[in-house]
Amino acid sequence: MAGKQIADRREAQTPQAAWLIGIAAWALPGAGHLIQRRWARGLLLGGAVWTMFLTGLWLGGHLFTVTSKDQGLAALLQLLPMSANVGAGLLYVICWITNTGFAEHAQIMTYEYGNTFLLAAGLLNYLAMLDAFDIAAGRKQ
Repeated sequence: MAGKQIADRREAQTPQAAWLIGIAAWALPGAGHLIQRRWARGLLLGGAVWTMFLTGLWLGGHLFTVTSKDQGLAALLQLLPMSANVGAGLLYVICWITNTGFAEHAQIMTYEYGNTFLLAAGLLNYLAMLDAFDIAAGRKQ
């Protein structure tokens, strides 16, 4: 019985619309749910990501990136927090283009709180993106 369920899952194709909704959910926090007319979930998750990201910048948080200065282990140590920050989608891309939030403000007392808000915003958006994708693929109600 369990073997048949696993085989059925392998044969099931993910709809192309689910992939597009997943990309939209990553790019604009909350958009994946709003496209599917899940207003409350979209506004709640999208609003939380936007609020956490902007609060993190306001608190003096630092967005991580791998630069040419980082070599060896230093580059690897920057990779994990950078991947969390990239989860915020176009918010991160816009900050990267405008060079906003990449300067370190370690002298500000709320610096670490800002870092935490920025990292959590990206990770929450990854979860929201996966949730929107699963709903669009029919795996979740």
